[in-house]
Amino acid sequence: MKRREFVGLTSLAAGALFLPNFPGFGGTLVDPARLLEPMMDAAVNKRLADAAMNAAKSAGASYADVRIGRYLNQSIFTREKQVQNIASGESYGAGVRVLANGTWGFAATNTVTEAGLVKAAQTAVQIAKANSKVQKEPVKLAPQKGYGDVTWKTPIQQNAFEVPIAQKVELLLAANAKALDNGANFVNSALFQINEQKYFASTDGSYIDQDIHRIWPTFGVTAIDRASGKFRTREALSAPMGLGYEYMVPKAADKIAGPAGTGLIGYKNSYDILEDAALAAKQTKEKLTAKSVTPGKYDLVLDPNHLGLTIHESVGHATELDRVLGYEANYAGTSFATLDWKKQNKPYGSKVVNIVADKLQPGSLGAVGYDDEGVKTKEWNIIKDGVLVDYQKTRDQAHIVGQNESDGCSYSQSWQDVQFQRMANISLKPGTQKMSVDDMIKNVDKGIYIAGRGSFSIDQQRYNFQFGGTVYYAIEKGKIAGMLEDVAYQANTQEFWNSCAAICDESDYRLFGSFFDGKGQPSQVSAVSHGSAHTRFNGVNVINTARKVG
Repeated sequence: MKRREFVGLTSLAAGALFLPNFPGFGGTLVDPARLLEPMMDAAVNKRLADAAMNAAKSAGASYADVRIGRYLNQSIFTREKQVQNIASGESYGAGVRVLANGTWGFAATNTVTEAGLVKAAQTAVQIAKANSKVQKEPVKLAPQKGYGDVTWKTPIQQNAFEVPIAQKVELLLAANAKALDNGANFVNSALFQINEQKYFASTDGSYIDQDIHRIWPTFGVTAIDRASGKFRTREALSAPMGLGYEYMVPKAADKIAGPAGTGLIGYKNSYDILEDAALAAKQTKEKLTAKSVTPGKYDLVLDPNHLGLTIHESVGHATELDRVLGYEANYAGTSFATLDWKKQNKPYGSKVVNIVADKLQPGSLGAVGYDDEGVKTKEWNIIKDGVLVDYQKTRDQAHIVGQNESDGCSYSQSWQDVQFQRMANISLKPGTQKMSVDDMIKNVDKGIYIAGRGSFSIDQQRYNFQFGGTVYYAIEKGKIAGMLEDVAYQANTQEFWNSCAAICDESDYRLFGSFFDGKGQPSQVSAVSHGSAHTRFNGVNVINTARKVG
């Protein structure tokens, strides 16, 4: 399933049928109780990794790293009053990556024994030596100190896998009931849970044990006008998070009121699925009679749940160095923000636009202590005061831009896939002046408020784009003036970010997330978050997406 299909996720029930083939959900379907069995022992993993690295060095490798991984997942799908699918999966194995004759080689095995890893290491060296015959120039790795024996864990309060399935099903069905009680005709819901238990070792001297958790509750609600045959939908306004089951226990302190007149609620580190499902049903019915937008120029006020996707597509992917260099040209495109473009110091956005990459952001999907090359993670600037100042890089890319340090952006979706450059959490920093969303709207004479994700399109260079949302409200003379439909905005990346006029303060800041972000050949998925507060963009072109037949 492609990333664009998953962002929309308009039919969770249909998705359930394809669960065993989801990217990142490889491995064996198992009894849920197995997900709680301890299996990864650091002392054993260290012995296995040393055997593999010694074998690689003996075979002629100048560098080697070993990733031993146990990947657990559980997904629950419901529709109205029924459970449609529950699937628990486990994948366990090891991957060995080496440098020999200045060339990468990689091999993986599910035989997690000394003999199995030694064989994988020797195979990886053979592959590297064979590849070196066509290598144009040797790989140059940025220096990396070894950290010795270290551990890192997602700071969760409650492991989602320890929560009884019956309790999780009960919550999803309760959300469905809330939607039906408030006027929905159809509703489906899902809960995705992932645990990555990863051990990394390298000839640099690192032995890193990490335990990473992610969770994503979501739903889709549909209301029908049977007289006309018209129907409308509304997706959940949840964000997938790097948290435990505590995310499913709503806390009043984590709620942020949306604009007056919308009834919308934003969520930070916990989510109220019952509240959101009830509101979704009411808004879906309201969408059936909402006014169709008149095309033209509008000031847009975008909520964080919506803006996160625009950040992801127009900044996150555009500043991945491998894309900039053309490594992704055959599959997912290139970037307008080339090295030559950066040298010209053209404005990426207005001076209020400050975008950072951050692999340490609490609660984010991309939060880890160390990446899959054993690099300690950090925060760094991507866009500062509207100017592009840096990219996202791995160890073998840093020298290309004259740097001697990786950004810690390496990731692999599993033990059997080679690690490569993946997007960090890319976020828009909040404004420094106190400002609520209602304060922001007061300054809009003619505008549209957009919340939630919708369909989108962006070109291969991450430049020309079109984005829709979940719900839309007209803004007239500083106030919300009723719901709109058929809204999408069009711009190019520079025009859009240069139209950024105001950003709410830190109190309004929250995360959006992409749980299944696809990239690479063969394709891999990763999970990444994008934070922002409500943001205003002035004079953006809005089109009417309604299709007229006949």
